[in-house]
Amino acid sequence: MTAKQYYILREAGTEKPFSSSFNTNKTKGTYVCAACETPLYKSEYKYDSGSGWPSFDRAIKKNVELDVDYKIGYARTELKCNTCGGHLGHSFDDGPKNTTGKRHCINGDALKFITK
Repeated sequence: MTAKQYYILREAGTEKPFSSSFNTNKTKGTYVCAACETPLYKSEYKYDSGSGWPSFDRAIKKNVELDVDYKIGYARTELKCNTCGGHLGHSFDDGPKNTTGKRHCINGDALKFITK
């Protein structure tokens, strides 16, 4: 793991917005955990939220754990790899209304990409 990946996955850090090449990636494939390579998100679940982080409307079932964190003073839904517990990002209720209504706002450095 790189120092940046460790900061995000193990210390629940956040990368700067618009810093990940995955934010604009349109290639078909699967996003996996950068620490343990558990499949987390399919490319067809990805959309451009304009937030500056790779965004998905859902995860691969049972591979992403939901938790609650209060790090900024109020409750947020934290997303973690269900295999290694690595911090991925947070879930919000402002996603596409025509699918799940969810936005999984994910740190690109928490991910690796496997082309289909």
